[in-house]
Amino acid sequence: MDDITALILDDHAAFRRGFARLDDARDDDERLAVWDALALHLDIHAEAEEAILYPHLVRHGDEGEEETEDAIGDHNKIRDAIAESKRHPVGSEEWWAAVWQARRENSEHLAEEEDEALPDFRRHASVELRAELGARWLRFYGEHKNGRNLPFRDKDPEQYVEEHR
Repeated sequence: MDDITALILDDHAAFRRGFARLDDARDDDERLAVWDALALHLDIHAEAEEAILYPHLVRHGDEGEEETEDAIGDHNKIRDAIAESKRHPVGSEEWWAAVWQARRENSEHLAEEEDEALPDFRRHASVELRAELGARWLRFYGEHKNGRNLPFRDKDPEQYVEEHR
């Protein structure tokens, strides 16, 4: 059984390792390779959560609406920082500023999600639902390999909650 919460935590660990690899990169070619893969994974992950996890949390969590609205806002900030990084030469001061913004936003988001949203979801979701959503998560990643057919656009957090309530 692939529990969606475990799959999300696996991604979170991969993000932390990706940022550590970026710290270790020694030239701009290596930085670009690490960042491109990490940024794409961050973007796909946000889309997957918005398609699979948060529509359930918003309706069933103790603080589901608030946690969902906050998460969608976090995803927007991460997407915006990634987009900003792509406007600058790799390794430039502006590029690093955007990458560090993405890192800070992501670190905050992971902490909130791991301490609030995921425990809330676990309390309210059956083992069967978690497994069903885990299977959907894996299919999502397979269907959208390399970001295929994903918009990577910001969403209005309040509108998202309203649409999924």
